[in-house]
Amino acid sequence: MFLAKTPKLLQAFMPYYTWRLPGPARVLYLTFDDGPIPGITPWVLDTLRPYRAKATFFCVGDNVSKHPSIYRQILEEGHAVGNHTYNHLNGWKTGDSEYLNNVRRCSRVVKSGLFRPPYGRLMPRQREVLQRHFRIIMWDVLCGDYDADISPEQCLCNVTDNAQPGSIIVMHDSLKAERNLRFALPAVLEHFAGQGYRFEKLNDEAGVS
Repeated sequence: MFLAKTPKLLQAFMPYYTWRLPGPARVLYLTFDDGPIPGITPWVLDTLRPYRAKATFFCVGDNVSKHPSIYRQILEEGHAVGNHTYNHLNGWKTGDSEYLNNVRRCSRVVKSGLFRPPYGRLMPRQREVLQRHFRIIMWDVLCGDYDADISPEQCLCNVTDNAQPGSIIVMHDSLKAERNLRFALPAVLEHFAGQGYRFEKLNDEAGVS
């Protein structure tokens, strides 16, 4: 079970995280977690291209080490990247030293000032250390594409019903999400492009590049 829309109360309670980038412009920030993955990440790039959409890819370091050419393609096509730990660790289940060392290991292959914790889970000490070195990016809209128990159509509605100017939207370029992603991403792009929205990436200060 998950919330497609992050409650405003939670966002206000944790102001040290970046949840969205509100403003008057019709801009959305698509983000993709857990790649790069052969067959899926290149498809995402191909799908974004006709819309001139830029996105931010929060990469798992181990996947970058296994698939460096796909990682290079992300950068060469003008997208942004962020650190998502080296081994997709859950901060609530990992000791602080082990977790922070894993983030540092990812930093050797993912050069970015952006960080997103897998599952959105960090312990207080982990956050205190990481925010000295990174802008920690969360989200205000969760597609839910990773959940095999919901339909592709519901994933689409999770985004179209909840996104607004400045929303940071989470999708996943992963094997687990592939079925839902292949339906939802093209439809999200078509829906919001038709309403005059632009899709932009985050820079290392969590603003527009």
